[in-house]
Amino acid sequence: MTDDTAQATAVPSWVLKFMDAIDTLEFGEGFAPLTENTDMFFGTAHIHGAEAIKAFFVKIDAPLIITHEVLEFWTADDGVRLLRGEATMARKSEPDKVVRAPFTHIFYLDREEPVRIRTLRITAGPLQTDAVM
Repeated sequence: MTDDTAQATAVPSWVLKFMDAIDTLEFGEGFAPLTENTDMFFGTAHIHGAEAIKAFFVKIDAPLIITHEVLEFWTADDGVRLLRGEATMARKSEPDKVVRAPFTHIFYLDREEPVRIRTLRITAGPLQTDAVM
């Protein structure tokens, strides 16, 4: 019988690099865990492959000044990693109108070393989308 519980752990560097890549839209090392077989689900959107995922983040984040802060990180069985955080964002055209939104990422890893992400599920909000979009 296995223990099916998640445990809080320190945030691994690959997660911090991934968040930084989303904030800066400089994908290099931060997006190394993604492959052309990675599936990302962001709300109702389904994006397949590292290049399409990069293009998706450019589309939604390029008009914004955005910072993602990781508040909690959990490790579960079978390569599942859970992240809870908060994004602080503003339109570049209105930098003083700041909005904060909670988010959750669920990473399903293909392997640990080097990390390869099979599936990523992201939920964000609640958010007053008209404040930033």
